[in-house]
Amino acid sequence: MPRTSQSTHPTWRRKWTAIVFASAVASTGSAIFAASPALADTTPIAPPVTVLTGAASQADGDIFISPFGDQSTYANGPEILSNTGKVIWFHAVPAGQEASDFRAQRYQGRPVLTWWQGTGLGGLAAGTDYIYNDHYHQIAEVQAGNGYSADGHEFLITPWNTALILIYTTSTANLASIGGPANQTVIDGIVQEVDIKTGKVLFQWNSADHVPYGESEQPLPASASTPWDWFHINAVHVARNHDLLIDARNTWTTYDVSIRTGKVQWQLGGKNSTFAVRAAPGQTLDSASEIFAWQHDPEQVGPNLFTFFDNDSSGSPLLPYSRAATVRLNFSTKVATLISANAQPEELSAPSQGNAQTTRDGDQFVGWGALPYFSEFSPSGQLLFNAELPAGVNSYRAYQLPWPERQA
Repeated sequence: MPRTSQSTHPTWRRKWTAIVFASAVASTGSAIFAASPALADTTPIAPPVTVLTGAASQADGDIFISPFGDQSTYANGPEILSNTGKVIWFHAVPAGQEASDFRAQRYQGRPVLTWWQGTGLGGLAAGTDYIYNDHYHQIAEVQAGNGYSADGHEFLITPWNTALILIYTTSTANLASIGGPANQTVIDGIVQEVDIKTGKVLFQWNSADHVPYGESEQPLPASASTPWDWFHINAVHVARNHDLLIDARNTWTTYDVSIRTGKVQWQLGGKNSTFAVRAAPGQTLDSASEIFAWQHDPEQVGPNLFTFFDNDSSGSPLLPYSRAATVRLNFSTKVATLISANAQPEELSAPSQGNAQTTRDGDQFVGWGALPYFSEFSPSGQLLFNAELPAGVNSYRAYQLPWPERQA
């Protein structure tokens, strides 16, 4: 049965002030801005990007970010940058809203832009997923089904042209078996597969139906009425066998889930891992003897190779820095080996958000989440590019992807 409520995640709650944008052309490149007639005299300011190291690979395409801040100085919205950090396109979202998970994808064989837009990212968010064509015109929007509202952690178009979205919702759970109250309010994570044309829900998976509450690493709140964010779903990706890779920050676990049955096939990390973990020579496990913790963005990049954005922090780091980790899974011996990692260039720790994308030429493009940086590394781990947003501004994820760069 659908479950509804509202809350915010206590670790990284955001508060926004209103700013809207008039149409403009940026001196660093063409840009398109959303406008409000009531505030047409307000000058739009997209947050500037400072390139600290090199330039991103031209062969890998443009850079996609969705900067957000308190909106008192800069705008929130999806933004395309060149490989040298020049603005190609920017779209200011309405006052009080934010954009998230902005990227280029393909829908029905054509390149499209996609993002989530709404409020409350990081808690029980409310928002809509948008699809724009390569002339920057909206062609579709996707809403969550079954009475829910879409969360902004993921909006993924599958190879078969459906949408995978995430949802946060509340329910009441009996936690007596793990030393908690019998009526604890909990925040569950839901994955839906939605038909983009009709809005029909094709598949739904709820964390509470498949994962024990005891797997959580998140401490119980002091009150049973305070929502316990025990799972904190933050990613769903399609594995090469078309299973789903579902990531839960607060169980320190990635789950391989059958899209046919919803059954968990295997899980990596946390208290009930299918795999023992190892570090290859020259690599390091964290202080909890784990490959990752509080992680994001599992991606399958080879038959047995997976990448993860390893925050290794929710405020108290288990490593002194966050990193993009590459892991080899041996399904016969049930051993997971950390074979390489690209550390945050400033040796900083990101307490929330982030992603690690393998580009089409094998580089790794990393968005450092709550930190105002995004970077590119060569396959050997050399830092090729590093850029910084202003203080107080960051982007949930960052991507480098091919895009035709047409204007409206």
